[in-house]
Amino acid sequence: TYGDRNHTEVWSYTDDLAKIIDETIAKGGNVVIPSFAVGRTQELLYFLREIKDKHMVKSVPNFTVCVDSPLAAEATRIYAGNLHGYLDEEAIAPIKGGALFQFAGLTITESSDESRALNLDPTPKVIISASGMCDAGRIRHHLKHNLWRPECAVVFVGYQAEGSLG
Repeated sequence: TYGDRNHTEVWSYTDDLAKIIDETIAKGGNVVIPSFAVGRTQELLYFLREIKDKHMVKSVPNFTVCVDSPLAAEATRIYAGNLHGYLDEEAIAPIKGGALFQFAGLTITESSDESRALNLDPTPKVIISASGMCDAGRIRHHLKHNLWRPECAVVFVGYQAEGSLG
């Protein structure tokens, strides 16, 4: 994808992500993550499940995760059924009979009102919202309400094209 650059292969981002979440939530801030609705959001939810299962966030172990994208919500629901034959056993093993992307503290917003309410709630949280390059969608609202707050963090988890807001 990147053409002119080699990237170090990283199989798990959980340590770095857990550290950012722990530090930000301990300060009372939100972690805002612009993410593509299909694929990247589900990958993040997989890592966040692992972070929670391994108790890697010490400041607020049961921190809230909000997926704020109708398309991401629909894509995530696809994974609620039987995944045998679609994923390998290693990917399925952590769910132990549950849904792959369901865990304590997960909220999926549907309406615009629910999306706006996330920024009125003072509880520190992780907000995953579309669009991945910040050019449109609900992420712009979350950036407007959190970029200026020194206790908050914005985490880019995907490629940012030159000229995009991201």
